[in-house]
Amino acid sequence: MIWLYTLISVSIVSLISLVGVFALSFDRDKLYKYLIYFVSLSAGTLMGDAFIHLIPEAYENSDNSMSVSIYIILGILVFFVLEKIIHWRHCHKEPCVNHPHPFSYIIIFGDSLHNFIDGMIIGASYLASIPLGIATTIAVVFHEIPQEIGDFASLIYGGFSRKKALVLNFLSALAAAFGAFLILIFNLKVDGLEEFLIPFAAGGFIYIAGTDLIPELHKSNETKNGVLQVIAFIIGIGLMLGMLVFE
Repeated sequence: MIWLYTLISVSIVSLISLVGVFALSFDRDKLYKYLIYFVSLSAGTLMGDAFIHLIPEAYENSDNSMSVSIYIILGILVFFVLEKIIHWRHCHKEPCVNHPHPFSYIIIFGDSLHNFIDGMIIGASYLASIPLGIATTIAVVFHEIPQEIGDFASLIYGGFSRKKALVLNFLSALAAAFGAFLILIFNLKVDGLEEFLIPFAAGGFIYIAGTDLIPELHKSNETKNGVLQVIAFIIGIGLMLGMLVFE
């Protein structure tokens, strides 16, 4: 049953990469106007999943509260380093189809690694409990929507054709399946692997929400937009609270 739920979850996460195709039919300004609310919703679900599901689960299943805290900090640190790696190289030539920007390849590498970790997190969550796995999948999905649209647009800007950008984005998304199934297979040999990955995931989610998503929400000073962003953020947390009913 865990394998089936995991397969469905990583399939959904992988298919989110195709959202870039639909994004092309929208006006860029209108897309950004509505996309920011998905960013806010994503921040709420990631924070909610971290503090409502992952961290309590981690402390409940651990005899050493200090190790849980260290794993959370380690998750924050690893995602910080990953982001640094993605931004290490820059190219100042004009992009074209025959000369894609180097940052395009870095985006693919970074996104593949990120999706691989997301898959590991989903797999570990299902090992802990099916409701926790579902909650984590929801949080990842809402985070993937704005991220995949941004990645797709960046690959096109970087010089890839739309078709190639779509294929590469989808292939990088498949890394989630490898990450998830690696954890499920590996856990058959290493007991308690989720005791590390659950708090590690919480740290990663806190980092993404706190340093990548929430700062984006502060770029607009319009009162109406701010209120709607707060509402979307609260809805994201509410979704995670609602998942407690199924636990």
